[in-house]
Amino acid sequence: MRTLYPEIEPYDSGMLDVGDGQQVYWETSGNPDGKPVVFLHGGPGGGTTPSHRRLFDPERYRIVLFDQRNCGRSLPHASDPDADLAANTTWKLVADMEKLREELDIERWQVFGGSWGSALALAYAETHPERVTELILRGIFTLRPAELDWFYEGGAAALFPDLWEGFVEPVPVAERGHLIRAYSRLLADEDPAVHGPAAVAWSRWESSTITLLPRPEVVEAFTEEKYAVAFARIENHYFVHGGWFEEDQLIRDAYKLEGIPGVIVQGRYDVCTPAMTAWDLHRAWPEADLTIVPDAGHAYDEPGILDALIAATDRFAGGEEPDEEREEPGDESGDESGEESGEDPAEHSDEDAAEAPDEPGERPED
Repeated sequence: MRTLYPEIEPYDSGMLDVGDGQQVYWETSGNPDGKPVVFLHGGPGGGTTPSHRRLFDPERYRIVLFDQRNCGRSLPHASDPDADLAANTTWKLVADMEKLREELDIERWQVFGGSWGSALALAYAETHPERVTELILRGIFTLRPAELDWFYEGGAAALFPDLWEGFVEPVPVAERGHLIRAYSRLLADEDPAVHGPAAVAWSRWESSTITLLPRPEVVEAFTEEKYAVAFARIENHYFVHGGWFEEDQLIRDAYKLEGIPGVIVQGRYDVCTPAMTAWDLHRAWPEADLTIVPDAGHAYDEPGILDALIAATDRFAGGEEPDEEREEPGDESGDESGEESGEDPAEHSDEDAAEAPDEPGERPED
């Protein structure tokens, strides 16, 4: 079973001025002359981590990571209550990707996205199909009302009634008829005693349900307050606005992906982004290969999902396959076990990069 490539550090990084007072952190690692790939993190608001570089063969890929607006190392950071999210929209992020592609002098690139990153990948590829060599998508999420209602308005409570109580606890009983809207009010409150506990409850619900089996270290990372505030604010901002998509837009417009090789990887027991959306996308885009992993939830680093993702990146890398066998999760030295819970995602090699708020320890894709 395939697992992560060895640790690598970026050979270049910087802050890209994308307008609207926004500075977007980016980095490149791997082979400067390799096949370009851009990794799109989840959330929105999850940020990138060092393990995301390791999904790609560093000998064959030029690996581009960036933190989307207001999270990770990008500035201003949404943990600051004064950070205005009005300029943070799907279509601003699509434009940021084009600006970054041009800044890095890349003609076309592979686009890899999981969870919210799959939505952004689809939005980008359906807008700029001529710039995409391949699409690799995981845990498909398109922000349709049924998807949001399932996870944030009570559907998933049927599976996790105990955890659901913690999610609704900060919300007054009279406002529990529309939880996304209620959380919008709580997270916008300037009082840390209001927005802090709300952000932690929001992030605890998500981090407690994204893995097939409980992983307390994941919940701990997500519920660190500074991270939780940024994560919850950005997610809720997008969900209130339905991602700025027209009804069923990403599935409806999948015909624009014709001719783009694609892979869809979906955990059978993904509660956060259930398999219905991956199936709808597969039906609308039959050229893409669909793998439903029978013993996995949502997180990218669950063994079966990780194996399928790296099989896809290896397949699309071109050139000869690497000869060496990489170790299975749990066999690597030190604290690494495929979960990478001990690494600090803010540890990048460019010491001159602009400072940004500290991030919690390594975590799976949300």
